[in-house]
Amino acid sequence: VMGLLTYAYPPAREDLERATGLFRLFREQPTPELARSASTGLTAALSPNERLVQLYHPWTSYLIVPLFAVANAGIAISGEFLSRAYTSPITLGILIGLVAGKPIGIVGSSGLVTRLNRAQLRPPVGWAAIAGGGAIAGIGFTVSLLIATLAFGGAQLQEAKLGVLSAALCASVAAWAVFGVTALLPARRRTRALLGTAESIIDLAEPVDPDRDHIRGPAEALVTMVEYGDFECPYCGQAEPVIRELLADYGDVRYVWRHLPLTDVHSRAQLAAEAAEAAASQDAFWPMHDLLLDHQGDLRPADLNRYATNLGIDVERFRNDLRKHTHALRIAEDVDSAGLSGVSGTPTFFINGRRHYGAYDITTLTSAVKTAKARAAITIQPDSVQRGRPGSVDNAVDER
Repeated sequence: VMGLLTYAYPPAREDLERATGLFRLFREQPTPELARSASTGLTAALSPNERLVQLYHPWTSYLIVPLFAVANAGIAISGEFLSRAYTSPITLGILIGLVAGKPIGIVGSSGLVTRLNRAQLRPPVGWAAIAGGGAIAGIGFTVSLLIATLAFGGAQLQEAKLGVLSAALCASVAAWAVFGVTALLPARRRTRALLGTAESIIDLAEPVDPDRDHIRGPAEALVTMVEYGDFECPYCGQAEPVIRELLADYGDVRYVWRHLPLTDVHSRAQLAAEAAEAAASQDAFWPMHDLLLDHQGDLRPADLNRYATNLGIDVERFRNDLRKHTHALRIAEDVDSAGLSGVSGTPTFFINGRRHYGAYDITTLTSAVKTAKARAAITIQPDSVQRGRPGSVDNAVDER
């Protein structure tokens, strides 16, 4: 009930900036009052759903659910009991309902909905994944025990509990069998069986525009990775070598950089972003991008001018662009697009339009790219430009 009544949303940029301001006040005057204000402000930046999950998760996962299971699963097993229970309609009914009924219901209802709307609405995964998920759904341990406790008593309750426990074991075996058989399929059929052919859910609000965005990699690549980054963000600096290694080792990737300077915590990020755009106007975006991320501690105006000199671009024009903030609007557009996509921190990655959650080490990102490529190979329309995905092969690569 609490989950239904509490809503979730990504932290808003305004809330994060307010929290930063409160923390700075505490840093300047570390009083108990400001400490409480900063703590309240940081907490308020998160949605009620996330706050409650953080509050209740340890209690529910490590105390309430285990205690409930232990309290309700106690049965005395003997040969006589097993022979009687496995011929009981209660035990058999629960076994059949959980082990067979669950997957049949899930696969059948998914197939029926797909058929009724003539495949206009399809599951976001393949039928093997649906069948495997349906089999796993037969593991209904806690809730099933609760229902059995409410419905039965005495010997019948013991038989029902045995049915629930047996169903959990059988459902695990069934799921293992489904995915085991799927693993034996040829690679392309296996990918289709697991990922399906439905259009991917897109999280990236603003599609990649080859005429506007800064792009590295082949225009015809099946995988497009978009990063919202901040040149002063240390985490973006840590991610940069990983991105370079990924592009070097896995060539079929198109990489896009978009600006998201976190001006409330990084005082030089905005100017660094403008410097990158000033260099881009002279066809030197990526060399400047690399220099800025390689020297995150040196982003003062004098440093930026030195980088421009080293790159051999028109330094006077570069300085004039920075002085007049010529490219500030372009950066503001990137910031707005980040907000529309629910992005409030850096680095944030989108792979073929889908937001990447979790670590951004080489192993994790490579795995995500491989999955995206496998899905794109069976779902992408080669003659169309899709959000966050590669366009047609005629699009030129932007190496500015």
